[in-house]
Amino acid sequence: MGESRGSIAFFASYRPPVALDIFCCPAPPSSPKDELHLTDGDSYNYNCQPIPPAALKTVVERLGVSRGDAVEGDIDSGRITGLVFVSEREHNLETLHIALRFNDDGEVQVFSLADAYGGDGLFSGARMEDSGCIAGGYEVDGRTVDHYLVYVSTKEPVRERRSPWNVAYKTNLRTGETERLTPPGTFDISPSVSPSGKKVAVASYQGKKWDGEIKNLNTNIYVMSLENPSQDRERVIENGGWPSWGSEDVIFFHRKDGDGENSCWGVFRHTLSTGETVRVTPAAFDSVTPAAIDETRVAVAAIRQKSEFSDVRVEAQYRHIEVFDMRSPEQPMQITRNTRPKADHFNPFVMDGGKFIGYHRCKSELLQHGDDLPRKFHKLQSPHEDVGVFRVSGVFPTFSKDGSQLAFVDNEFKSVWLADSQGMRVVFKTDGPDSVFSPLWNSKKDILYVCMGPSFKASETLEIHSIHNVSTGDRKSRQLTFGGFNNAFPSTNPDGTKFVFRSTRDGGAKYSKNLYIMEDADAGEGEDGSQSTVTRMTAGEWTDTHCQWSPNGKWIVFSSNRDRPADAPERDHGLDPGYFAVYLMDVASRSVVRVIRSGYDVAGHVNHPVFSPDGRSIAVTSDLAAVTADPMSLPLFLHSVRPYGDIFTVDIDPDDMARNEDVEGFVRVTHSRYENSTPAWTVFSTHDPHAQWNLLVVEDEHVPSCPYAHPDGGESWHMTGQICIPKRHC
Repeated sequence: MGESRGSIAFFASYRPPVALDIFCCPAPPSSPKDELHLTDGDSYNYNCQPIPPAALKTVVERLGVSRGDAVEGDIDSGRITGLVFVSEREHNLETLHIALRFNDDGEVQVFSLADAYGGDGLFSGARMEDSGCIAGGYEVDGRTVDHYLVYVSTKEPVRERRSPWNVAYKTNLRTGETERLTPPGTFDISPSVSPSGKKVAVASYQGKKWDGEIKNLNTNIYVMSLENPSQDRERVIENGGWPSWGSEDVIFFHRKDGDGENSCWGVFRHTLSTGETVRVTPAAFDSVTPAAIDETRVAVAAIRQKSEFSDVRVEAQYRHIEVFDMRSPEQPMQITRNTRPKADHFNPFVMDGGKFIGYHRCKSELLQHGDDLPRKFHKLQSPHEDVGVFRVSGVFPTFSKDGSQLAFVDNEFKSVWLADSQGMRVVFKTDGPDSVFSPLWNSKKDILYVCMGPSFKASETLEIHSIHNVSTGDRKSRQLTFGGFNNAFPSTNPDGTKFVFRSTRDGGAKYSKNLYIMEDADAGEGEDGSQSTVTRMTAGEWTDTHCQWSPNGKWIVFSSNRDRPADAPERDHGLDPGYFAVYLMDVASRSVVRVIRSGYDVAGHVNHPVFSPDGRSIAVTSDLAAVTADPMSLPLFLHSVRPYGDIFTVDIDPDDMARNEDVEGFVRVTHSRYENSTPAWTVFSTHDPHAQWNLLVVEDEHVPSCPYAHPDGGESWHMTGQICIPKRHC
């Protein structure tokens, strides 16, 4: 069908702007020169584990790799080693890959699981794969059990709302046969295999529902046997994540300890035979993502000093890899502070019995100080045959009146960029304390609307401006709203003569937000309110926001927490009020129908709805699929309210609004550990020559660069994910 219904653009928050890659050091390293790069350097690569020699022989045979007749001997001698890790090199999806490293000459060959086991079934389509590790290879009744790859995948759709999709599987490395390890109705993350290869530990949601928590998931750790996972599955640790086996009897894990400002993440050691749990790392600072070396030694990622977003960080505020030995816990071995002190390092793994410690970090050494961030768009594999999907290198993407041009805001919320046949360029810039948000093109004219003000905080002033002749170079701006209110998210009717927006102008002390229509989109309301009439469309002590006019002009879609229960807490997990769903409003009658909710009790978030160009679907960003990875394995969220989740689509009846009440079906478009948000939908496909922006769409390429790199190769931005972290925009 060839993307006949156009394509969806979106922005990914918390994804580092410079590519991640995998490295290792001897334990301990003596200088930066000791660091060894382990992959071929293509794309983003992370979350690595070594492949044991016996299993690697099966992998090499399956792949048909040949370098002469001595491959098995080369594996036994260590001249060929193997890794399994996540890479974004295929369709820009986060999927598992296998690397063969030929250590004599440093060559690295990388293969996808589809290369080894076929591109059908579990290893095809939109999905996320993570936490690959090797099991099996032990003796039972005189036979050797095959080796298996154990991992998690989001491939299988889940119909329950606000439910994780993460399921653990095992794939036989010899036959390719795949079996599910996670019981039906249960969801697991972060699998780890015991040293014998017989047992698998997971952090699991078994027996509980995801409740909206986005940092401390409060999972429990279960242990199951590789061969009989459904029968031999037992909960061994309450409130723990990221398990790592120190022996057949010892599991290390991380947990948040304490409450409030004094709480810290720590690494703990649990003995299965006695049930004893002891803390390994000091309570004075955060330590996460343990990688056990043996029963007493464990590598962790430690942040010794907390930081704020505005800090110029010192070495102790970066995330560094350290090795703790319970026999001398006061003297941990420093790994990465000896190699790259001004960089964050993530998720250690153990090589050669602890002689080497691996990790991933950003490839900042490839940058030159002052280099600009490349403005390319990355196409992802779409679950829809008739809809393309691509990620934009900026916030709030918006398409021009004919769909051929694309504009967005930079990560610092100071400039509006335009992508067209002339390439990429800044068309509007704000100086001083004000930022620029939420650009939106007029549906008929070469006019771009933007919101300007210090922040999206409801008590702050935010005004709507128009930028005229955006693509021709004149670009005169005009303020359209006045009065010191918080006005945002304008969207014009199909004629381009009016726009709907949300405002706090009648919100009172609670700064409630309702929808309004500016009856003259060109004139605006005037400083004294004498120009255009402003018509109030909704009224209530709630937040109506993220509004867009339908292609046929009859409806307005918007996000709202108007159905939030009266007894709901003021803050959802101490963050925002929550309970956002998507609604349709008939412009003529002002009747409203709720179309999409996240939880069945309306808890959760469904935000930023946009119509498809044909009006038959709505794309949203939502937490319908809960959390996809352990948040503590990712860059920290220091300046965020809550990640929305992923992009989803819902089909609607374009003619009868009443038939769209509480639509049950939805399609998950993106599968990511990061936050995918603010979608936009254009009539053009990613390959249409009339879409001038598609010259910047790349399928499997990444060129790392960043204007915030230290000359010494460190990172001056906070590794909270992006150069500047966007707040929740309501």
